[in-house]
Amino acid sequence: MAALSVGRAAARGLLHAQSLRTWRGLHASAALQQIPRAKSENAKSESTFQVTMLPGDGVGPELMHAVKEVFKAASVPVVFDEHHLSEVQNMASEEKLDQVVDSMKESKVALIGKIHTPMEYKGELASYDMRLRRKLDLFANVVHVKSLPGYKTRHNNLDLVIIREQTEGEYSSLEHESAKGVIECLKIITRAKSQRIAKFAFDYATKKGRSKVTAVHKANIMKLGDGLFLQCCEEVAELYPKIKFDTMIIDNCCMQLVQNPYQFDVLVMPNLYGNIIDNLAAGLVGGAGVVPGESYSAEYAVFEMGARHPFAQAVGRNIANPTAMLLSAANMLRHLNLEFHSNLIADAVKKVIKVGKVRTADMGGYATSLDFTQAVIAALDV
Repeated sequence: MAALSVGRAAARGLLHAQSLRTWRGLHASAALQQIPRAKSENAKSESTFQVTMLPGDGVGPELMHAVKEVFKAASVPVVFDEHHLSEVQNMASEEKLDQVVDSMKESKVALIGKIHTPMEYKGELASYDMRLRRKLDLFANVVHVKSLPGYKTRHNNLDLVIIREQTEGEYSSLEHESAKGVIECLKIITRAKSQRIAKFAFDYATKKGRSKVTAVHKANIMKLGDGLFLQCCEEVAELYPKIKFDTMIIDNCCMQLVQNPYQFDVLVMPNLYGNIIDNLAAGLVGGAGVVPGESYSAEYAVFEMGARHPFAQAVGRNIANPTAMLLSAANMLRHLNLEFHSNLIADAVKKVIKVGKVRTADMGGYATSLDFTQAVIAALDV
């Protein structure tokens, strides 16, 4: 029995060491180690940082234009290395994908719009968006769903975080016709990646001062696949006794989010569930136009909208809401240790929304994208 206890203790120690290495990798990559921290939060950095930019499809290019205008007005020391990767505009190829990856290897950080995935099957199951995330191993998608001061919704003062594993699960691109009229779509769940995302969630909760992690699953039906994910979360939870841990079935989670979202703090889940919950939760605080998101690997950080929609019907109409992309860009600046510029932009965006005079149609107003961008620039405290 003593030998068994020693073995379990050793296993926990190894898992904890792996957890620490994963978190350090996310926030102490080679690129970030070279970034000099500002002497104070109010100090402006004199360094210039290269950031990879992918405008994407739909209103993505218009939103990126808003970011560029605000960055210019705020004198943000960032230079964008812009690339265009789009399947719907016939601007996608292995060569272009490799160019984006090469840019990321140099910058380590990207700001991207939605790369739309066509539903038509053209011989390749994995979209370029999915292939990019796999090449960069962007395993953790983080969406911080927080109510915006001054903008009332059905539920106010919300503050919860959704963490999604996004390199396997239902998005593994493994489908085939096993018999005529019978399609098999494989969902892949592995112990290694389930442990990795669970450790990321608990490390995130610890670092951000959060008190609870909820694992979302469907292990009552998918007993082996989701059962393994749930088991891994339970094992990792034992290493974090100060963080409360509970579990919830995905369908019940959807209902609970609508009825009483205040019970949640940090939620961790497999790929498809995370995609669904991201969008549901975004709707609780105002929709896809107001929620920022980010994705991490051990080496790279990608900033994007929390609910990924191309909003194709708004292209060229000057009505898209720049809020989510601007807040994502502010989060990116914080990741680069540009605290002054990050706070400058985030505060300006929130100030415009709180005042309420300039709001786009999705927030019940009549302002154009350009009106909102100009209002944010005017609100910059420079």
